Amino acid sequence: MAEPPEIRIGTAEREDAMRRLSDHFAAGRLSVAEFDERSGVVAQALTRGDLDRVFTDLPEPVAEKPVAAQRESRFGTHWPERVMPVIPILAVILFFVTHQWWVFLLIPLAGALLFGESSRERQQRRVRLEKRDRKRQRRLDRGSED
Repeated sequence: MAEPPEIRIGTAEREDAMRRLSDHFAAGRLSVAEFDERSGVVAQALTRGDLDRVFTDLPEPVAEKPVAAQRESRFGTHWPERVMPVIPILAVILFFVTHQWWVFLLIPLAGALLFGESSRERQQRRVRLEKRDRKRQRRLDRGSED
């Protein structure tokens, strides 16, 4: 049974409404001006009825189709975690075969090679974090203007 429109809403409901409104904007159903106007209404909404009026002419969200699972290899996607425990054993075996102490340096070298990030990966992560922070700041700025 649907709740009455006079029920007061909280921050979680407003955030959910903003997310849905953003999805409609991203899908091209709203212009920038319409999005700004409706997001202002969402920010000021006090009851469920206030939120319902924002979505009256928009379609209900469609559940996303599940993505077909990609076939995973028998070895799995976490192969570095599976290979790393073998490296110290190999280093000990190599030490007894070659009688060279430096083979133990293979342990941290293998760790760096298997788990270290390349500069490109660091740059991509930094760009993703900066984009996320800018979006978050825009949301906060928009909320403080209202």
